[in-house]
Amino acid sequence: MKRYLLFVLLSAMACRPAEKDKVQPDGEKLAQLFDEIDKFSGSSEDSLYRGFHPKGTWRSALPEARLQRIDSLQKFLDEVLSIDDVNLSEQEKISKQVMIISLRDRIDQFRYKMYYIPFNAEGGFYNNMERTLQRLPFTTAQHYYDYLHWLPNYITVLKENRILMQKGMEEGIVAPKVIVRNTLELLKPWVVQDYHVSIFYKPFHVLPADIQETDRKTILAQADRVVGELVNEYQSLKTFVADEYMAAAKEVPGISQVPGGKEYYENRVQHYATLPLTPDSVHNLGLQEVARIRAAMQAIIEEVKFRGSFSDFLKFLRTDPQFYAKSPQELLNYAAWLSKRAEAQLPKLFNKLYTLPFTVEPVPDNIAPTYTGGRYVGGSWESKRAGIYWVNTYNLKSRTLYTLPALTLHEAVPGHHLQISLAAELKDIPRFRNQYYISAFGEGWGLYSEFLGEEMGMYTTPYDWFGRYTYEMWRACRLVVDTGIHYKGWTREQALTYLSENTALSIHEVTTEIDRYIGWPGQALSYKIGEIKIKALRKKAEEALGDKFNIGEFHEAILQNGSVPLTVLEMQVDAYIDQTLKSEI
Repeated sequence: MKRYLLFVLLSAMACRPAEKDKVQPDGEKLAQLFDEIDKFSGSSEDSLYRGFHPKGTWRSALPEARLQRIDSLQKFLDEVLSIDDVNLSEQEKISKQVMIISLRDRIDQFRYKMYYIPFNAEGGFYNNMERTLQRLPFTTAQHYYDYLHWLPNYITVLKENRILMQKGMEEGIVAPKVIVRNTLELLKPWVVQDYHVSIFYKPFHVLPADIQETDRKTILAQADRVVGELVNEYQSLKTFVADEYMAAAKEVPGISQVPGGKEYYENRVQHYATLPLTPDSVHNLGLQEVARIRAAMQAIIEEVKFRGSFSDFLKFLRTDPQFYAKSPQELLNYAAWLSKRAEAQLPKLFNKLYTLPFTVEPVPDNIAPTYTGGRYVGGSWESKRAGIYWVNTYNLKSRTLYTLPALTLHEAVPGHHLQISLAAELKDIPRFRNQYYISAFGEGWGLYSEFLGEEMGMYTTPYDWFGRYTYEMWRACRLVVDTGIHYKGWTREQALTYLSENTALSIHEVTTEIDRYIGWPGQALSYKIGEIKIKALRKKAEEALGDKFNIGEFHEAILQNGSVPLTVLEMQVDAYIDQTLKSEI
């Protein structure tokens, strides 16, 4: 009897698949990989950007630690690539493509050793704490102890990034002199003689009244020591940059001048375009677009009956007081009014709108001199922060009013605030997709939003229209000057001349923009590439659908999945067209 029972038991076990032999569905496998990548990529200091004091170990910036991380990221990438699309849902396929872009970008930055240049024309590791500090809570004694606990980690960040720069000097991977000069300017607010005026000491000037006296004394004593050490590290960093690093930097601005730089730029073109483009094809596209837009600008000059050449008209725009605000507040007020005027038009063009509000603020003083004319800073319901449309009020004589409608449409609505907020509010997608930003999509959408301003009635004078074309021309010129600087051996002076002669941007803006492109190879290409694709997809949908075309539905098809590669975007629009045609049968 026992033998019989044993036989039955073994037979049953043989017929039932072992738990470990069960095949995990590809969708579950992909979701598990995303979770593992998210946990691996996270670090204690990430909480700073969410408005919380970090606890735990920070990531090391040193090459040895980066190598270990990149090895792991390569394994993750191989695993993601090994999952066949056949058994994935459409959303899973999109998530897979976005993750591949994210992982390859991080791996490529390491492969070409670009972490040896940990800053650009607008800043980097040394000045990214101002906005972060403003978000942190300082209402209890524990908050101050938490702050004093993690602040020494930031001292380590400064030291490790200086080591990276030193290693870059050894291998010839160094930022050009113009970016180093900008860095020295941007370092000035952080290098102070008295640590009591340091931005890092600011939370200690007024401690909450309910903090006990013993805690108060302990906190202030620790603050003197930690902030004093941090300020000393900044002073050492500035001396190093001004003396050793500047001596190693080159006058030639292009990334092709560093070892592996030409190949890196080819890589950046494809990364930022999310299309298989070459630097030469982008350069030629830029020349074509410049010629097309120049004709539209010339038509405006003729419309206002201006007597003089194109360059004479640009000089008139750059010097006539009627085109400039008389105070920073006037500029901010105009930007805010334009924002609300644009917002009123959104229901006519969009079926779905954001819930997070946005505000208008000036670019912070410590970065304004070398910063672009405006930018969007994302908000968060989680952190209880509205989105911010930054307007640069530094050097008012360089902030043209006739370009402000286009800037507002791009940075606020229907541009970045609408697009980024909708992406953040998407449900049932991996968390990384709510936050990841693909430049060709996001900046392409921003430039397309400037085009939408025509349909929204945002350009009310010939000068507004010229400003609209100036901004489009600016992005077309980027295709020419960025490839010129980084691939064709252009000097900074060549790039400055080309941008100043083809746009009505102020000379100050021309200068800050060219320096921005020098310090950020390839990113400037994404605007025009993305806009051209979105406009082409709209034309495709209009022609295919005819009277069935609905602008709100089209925009929903564009924005429904957040930031995606342009190849995926085309598939989304094709699906929208097919679905619309089938629904009308």
